[in-house]
Amino acid sequence: MTVQLLIDSLQRLEMVYNDMLTLADDKKKAIIDNDVDAIVQLLNRESKGMKNIEQLERERVQAAYAFLQSRGVKSQLDLTLTELARLVFDPKEKANLLEVQTRLSHTLQELKLKNDLNQQLLVQSLEFIDFSLDMLTGKSSQDEAIYHHPSDRGGSSGRPGLFDTRA
Repeated sequence: MTVQLLIDSLQRLEMVYNDMLTLADDKKKAIIDNDVDAIVQLLNRESKGMKNIEQLERERVQAAYAFLQSRGVKSQLDLTLTELARLVFDPKEKANLLEVQTRLSHTLQELKLKNDLNQQLLVQSLEFIDFSLDMLTGKSSQDEAIYHHPSDRGGSSGRPGLFDTRA
């Protein structure tokens, strides 16, 4: 058995990860535009992509084990692609395997960077919402900076609600 099944599996994984990159770009735009409906749709598509990735990962592992068995390795080793490439003797197949590995690695690094950026954008959005709510409810940071005895606050939390019914 050749290493081609493993290479095909890796190429299918690369295509799905490229789709995830597109989703990450779309999600960034939706976060910036504050389009909640688009974010929900993108998260659903992302979830389907993750299920597809799980299936392709299982196929990749099976292809790697089948390749190992074809080379006479009987154990179920978890070898990296670089270690598997050492068992490929055909220079063309070896070059193809290492090329797919490099492309997939770059795609995954780019996806990680985009996901980190999207996470930072979400955190900033949540902080802005929290700040806006604090401004709406009248909570000021100046009140927090000055020590007040808990009994002087006039309530259990000291933070007035949106509707003050004590008046």
